[in-house]
Amino acid sequence: MIETTDRIGRHGMRRGLGTVMVKCPDTGCDIATGIIADRESFNTTPVFFARVYCPACRIEHEWFAKEAWVCDAEASAPHRKLMS
Repeated sequence: MIETTDRIGRHGMRRGLGTVMVKCPDTGCDIATGIIADRESFNTTPVFFARVYCPACRIEHEWFAKEAWVCDAEASAPHRKLMS
């Protein structure tokens, strides 16, 4: 299942879903793409190209699905700087 954060709304994220993340090519910060997915579904999607606004650089970065990963809602990543 793949959705966008605006469709999740007030009901919150379902178990097993996480935010699709990419890394800012300039700062190395992780950026939330606004896409919500489970790992299995995301990893089996066809290759696609997208853009995401980076709050660190204040510009849009282009990215391919192969450069992204699903960050579990329950998981925490203290070793990474997160931008959303």
